[in-house]
Amino acid sequence: MNEQKIIGFAGFSGSGKTTLLEKVIPLIKARGLRIAVIKHAHHKFDIDKPGKDSFRHREAGAGEVLVVSGFRWALMHELNDEAEPSLEELFSKLSPCDLVIIEGYKYSGIPKIEVHRSETGHPHLHQDDKHFIALASDVRSDIKLPQLDINDPQQVANFVIKYFSLG
Repeated sequence: MNEQKIIGFAGFSGSGKTTLLEKVIPLIKARGLRIAVIKHAHHKFDIDKPGKDSFRHREAGAGEVLVVSGFRWALMHELNDEAEPSLEELFSKLSPCDLVIIEGYKYSGIPKIEVHRSETGHPHLHQDDKHFIALASDVRSDIKLPQLDINDPQQVANFVIKYFSLG
């Protein structure tokens, strides 16, 4: 897609993607790497709260609201009738980093690790998608992809670092 190192973590809801990434991200960051995350939400979400000034500005019709403090900033952009932006468009909005982790976007054409828990009862995704490069699961399967233990975040972090030769 572009020159950035991009890895997706994809799986059905309840598979443990966020929980796994909560543990993997600090392990990769501890190696001195800068990480950005793009998280896809399938529902109407809001990071704002009714009554807050920024919420009131959006309710009044502002297409974008940028909230800034001494600790962070957040840009909220209302899509209105626009299409959801592509991953390429989203990448262009990120600050320079060593690795972009994508959570969700299970059907995108980026290298992805399938996150799968047997208890969810969902089928595997990797069988119909050549972009999956590994399976992180709680059970072993008879497949050709590298298999990672979903309960061993260090193993998953090491796989990502090795895959991209990040040191």
